[in-house]
Amino acid sequence: MSKDTYFITTPIYYPSDKLHIGHAYTTVIADALARYHRLLGKKVLFLTGSDDHGQKIEKVAEKRGITPKEYVDGIVPTFMRLWERLNISYDDFIRTTDERHKKVVQEVFMRVYNKGDIYKGYYEGWYCTPCEAFWLESKLVDHKCPDCGRPVELLKEEAYYFRISKYADRLLEHIEKNPEFIQPESRKNEMVQFIKSGLEDLCVSRTSFDWGIPVPINSDHVIYVWFDALTNYLTGSGYLQDEVTFKAFWPADLHLVGKEITRFHTIIWPIILMALDLELPKQVFGHGWLLMDSDKMSKSKGNVVDPNLLIDEFGADAIRYFLLREISFGADGNFSVEALIQRTNADLANDLGNLLHRSLTMIQKYFDGVIPTPGPENELDESLRKGAEAACQEVDRYLGQLQINAALGAIWSFIGRTNKYIDESEPWNVAKSQDTPRLARIMYNLAEALRMTAFLVWPFIPATGESILEQLGVKQEFQVANRQWGLLEPNTKTQPTGPLFPRIDIKEREAALEDKKSKQTEKDAGEEQVDELISIDEFQKVKLCVGHIVDAQSHPNADRLVVLKVDTGDEVRQIVAGIAKHYAPEDLKGKKVVIVANLKPTKLRGELSEGMVLAAVSEEELGLVTVDKDIPAGAVVR
Repeated sequence: MSKDTYFITTPIYYPSDKLHIGHAYTTVIADALARYHRLLGKKVLFLTGSDDHGQKIEKVAEKRGITPKEYVDGIVPTFMRLWERLNISYDDFIRTTDERHKKVVQEVFMRVYNKGDIYKGYYEGWYCTPCEAFWLESKLVDHKCPDCGRPVELLKEEAYYFRISKYADRLLEHIEKNPEFIQPESRKNEMVQFIKSGLEDLCVSRTSFDWGIPVPINSDHVIYVWFDALTNYLTGSGYLQDEVTFKAFWPADLHLVGKEITRFHTIIWPIILMALDLELPKQVFGHGWLLMDSDKMSKSKGNVVDPNLLIDEFGADAIRYFLLREISFGADGNFSVEALIQRTNADLANDLGNLLHRSLTMIQKYFDGVIPTPGPENELDESLRKGAEAACQEVDRYLGQLQINAALGAIWSFIGRTNKYIDESEPWNVAKSQDTPRLARIMYNLAEALRMTAFLVWPFIPATGESILEQLGVKQEFQVANRQWGLLEPNTKTQPTGPLFPRIDIKEREAALEDKKSKQTEKDAGEEQVDELISIDEFQKVKLCVGHIVDAQSHPNADRLVVLKVDTGDEVRQIVAGIAKHYAPEDLKGKKVVIVANLKPTKLRGELSEGMVLAAVSEEELGLVTVDKDIPAGAVVR
C-alpha cells in the first residue's frame, strides 16, 4: 500500500436488534482515525456495514412471522441513521446481502476449495447460536459458550471444513515477525496461546438453516457466517470487482474490533487470506468493552444504553468526546451519564466553550469583532505559539500509537495553556493603557489559538471544529497544510453564534427527568383506565365499517403521514393515517380496510381527517386491519 492511502474498518454489526453505545464506541474511534488521516492528506477508505446472515436472524424473523430479509431490512436503516446522527464519515457501507458481496464470497470459497483447503465432512459438536460459533466440548466453560456464557446446543450435520490447522505454524511465524499485527499486547498473547493449544479445522457451511449465501458446488449448504462476514473487507476494498481500488488500498491498515471477536479476526481471517495468497492486514486492534457498573452491556441483562437518546439530550459531539477521552483505548471503560455530564461541563463547556466565548467577546469589545493586525511578538506570545506547535506534534505522535485519549489530553493541555494566556496577558489592563499594538497581538493570538484548536479537535468532534471556524469567520479546508500557526488573516470578521456547549445544570436536569417520569406515570395510569372492561353498549358507540382506498398520496407537510381517499359506501372521505413508514402510497390503492366511521373530524398537519384506519401494531411492525373476502365498501364491522 502506498503511503498516501489509509484503509480502516469496523466490524460489520449484527442486525439482531438496534445498536447500543458499545457499537457507537468502535465506530466513533474509526471515524476519528479516518478523519485524522484525511486531515493529513491521505486518500481514505473507511468501511463499515451489517452482517445480515445467520441462524439467529432466521430464528428471530420466523418468530415475528416475516422473512429474514424483511427483518434485516427493517433494522439496518437504523444503523445508518445512527451513524448519520453521530457524524460518522464512512466511505462505504456494506451488507452481506449485497449482490456484490455474494459474488465475492462464492468466488473466495471456490478458490480455497480448488486449492484443496476446503473439504466435505460431518459435524457433530456444540454450537452457540448468539456467537455463531462451534466449540469443542473441552473448550466449554460449565458446559456453556466460553465467549458469551450462554447455553450451547449439540448439532449433527453434514458440513464443509476449512483446513486452518494447515496454516497454524505460518500464522505464528507471521505474528512473531510482525509484533504490531495483533494489538494490544495482552490480546496478542491470548491469540498466540490459542494457536499453540491446537487449531481444529473450521466448519464453514451449514445445512440446518438456509439464511445465507449458498455454497456454489452444493446448494443444500449455506456458507457459515464467519467465512461470509470476514470476506466483507475484501468486497469493500474492490477485490475481484475493482482492481484499481483494491491495489490502492489493500491490505487494510487497521481492523478495529471488540476483544470478543479478536480471535476470528486474528486467526480465521488471516488464514483465509493466506489460502488466497493475499497480504495480511497491517494491524488488528481488539479494544476493550464499554461497561455499565463494571458489567458488559447486554440486552438480556437490560443494561444497554441507546445512543440516540444520549444524542437527543447531549448532542453528538459530547458523546463522541466522552467515548474518545474517558476510555484508555484497548482497556475496558465504564459508561455513566454522570461521568458524561462531568466531562461535558468541565472540558467542553468550561475549558473550550468558555475560551471561545471570552475571546470573541473581547474581540468584539476592543476591535468591533474584526481580527486585528497583530503587533510585535514577545516571550509570552512565543510560548503560546510553541504550545500550539507542540500540541500538533503530540497529537501526531499519540495517534500514530493509537493513544486516542492521550491525543485529546494533549489538545486540552493546549486549551488550558490558552486560557492561562488570557490571565497572563491581562488584555483588560492593556486596553486601559491604550497600547493598541499589544492588545491587537493578544486578540490575534487568542483567535489563532482557537483556529489551531479547531483543526486539532476536528477529527474527534467535527461539528465543534467546524463551528469554531465559522464563529471566527475563517473559511479554510480541514487539511494539514492549514494546521500551522500564523495562517489567520487579519481583518477577518468574526461571527459569534452563541455557546458551543451550554453548561448542564444537574439539578434542573434531575427536575426535568422527574417531571417526565411523573407525566409518564399519569399516562400509564390513563392507559390502565382505558384497559378496564367496557359494556356492549359502550362498544356499539364506535361505528366500524369497511372502507375501500381509492387513492393515496404522501402528506405534503409530514413524512410519516399518508393522505387517503376512502370510499365508505355512500361517500368518499379523506383520512390521514400515520403509516408512511410501513406502506408506500402506491401500495395502498385498492385495499379494503376497517375504519372508524364516527370519529370527530380533525386536521393533521393542515389536512382534514374524517375517520381512522385501524391497524395492528407491535414494537417493530404495523399491519392494516383488512377483510379476507370481497366485502363491499360501507359494510358494517361488528
